[in-house]
Amino acid sequence: MNQSDFALWVYLSRTPLLWLTVTIFAYVLADRVSARLHRNPLANPVLHAVWMIGLVLALTGTPYRAYFEGAQFVHFMLGPATVALAVPLYGHRRTVMRAIVPMAGALVVGAVVALVSALVIAKALGVPDDVLISLAPKSVTGGVAMGVAERAGGDPSLAGVLVMITGVIGSIIVTPLMNTTGVKDMRARGFAVGVAAHGIGTARAFQVDMVAGTFAGIGMGLNAMLTPILVPVFLPMLLG
Repeated sequence: MNQSDFALWVYLSRTPLLWLTVTIFAYVLADRVSARLHRNPLANPVLHAVWMIGLVLALTGTPYRAYFEGAQFVHFMLGPATVALAVPLYGHRRTVMRAIVPMAGALVVGAVVALVSALVIAKALGVPDDVLISLAPKSVTGGVAMGVAERAGGDPSLAGVLVMITGVIGSIIVTPLMNTTGVKDMRARGFAVGVAAHGIGTARAFQVDMVAGTFAGIGMGLNAMLTPILVPVFLPMLLG
């Protein structure tokens, strides 16, 4: 790279449009590959977009803060995208109302198990308390999890990373797990992944089936309201 090329790169790297373009391009490329592979769980677009963007940042020596300043528009759109989940919910409102009672039971059990099991296993493995606090809200959407972790004395950045890992793992294993256990009801499959794997799991559910995606969105939203209530209750008991 000659001096003029380097100067051009320095200029572009400071413009918001560059990193927004890189983010969109990485996701579109990963999504195309996923479609070619018939939406194989291991070809999750979010997972592969993350490592592609990370590779670009590492090769160019770009700090995350500089990247986020450019790509924050995508982060901003998470709010409207979450609200837009109300559209399929309204379209399937009768189906939702018929399952409201089992959904309430599944929500409580799922939220408690997701919280308690993660903390008990991590504590048994000797994970420090500050990491445990950040781990507690791993199954809710990123903005909520980071706020809960910060208020409880954890690291919101670490909580965000753990949320991402949880969502990716959940979206990868949900289809083979449900097939293996014989769960065929798309309402149950979608609701389970929404409670356990928030937005990334919900996106995966919509790829599989519209009803599953609708119930995943409901599970994600309800768990985002319930987990912040459960964390202050269970966290002191589990930390001892």
